[in-house]
Amino acid sequence: MATSRNRGKQNVTISLDRQVLRKAKVLAARRDTSTSRPLAREIEFMVGEDEACERAEGQAAASRQRISRWLVSRASREELHMRYIVRLSTRMS
Repeated sequence: MATSRNRGKQNVTISLDRQVLRKAKVLAARRDTSTSRPLAREIEFMVGEDEACERAEGQAAASRQRISRWLVSRASREELHMRYIVRLSTRMS
């Protein structure tokens, strides 16, 4: 039966070199934790980093799109000069 802290979680099986596993168990004992908890934290961190990268890429794409639209909407030098001349001529009339 699942405990309240394990709800929504699923076990994963991995294969490790015996020497690595032995050292991981010693390290976990020193830190008063299980061998699986540091692995779970690392995987959660990697997933979080990946999600943050995806969000940043989406925001960057949106920014590039806004900048591109702004650049396209910019008037040419000649258009600005003509607008200035038109404004001056309407003031003088």
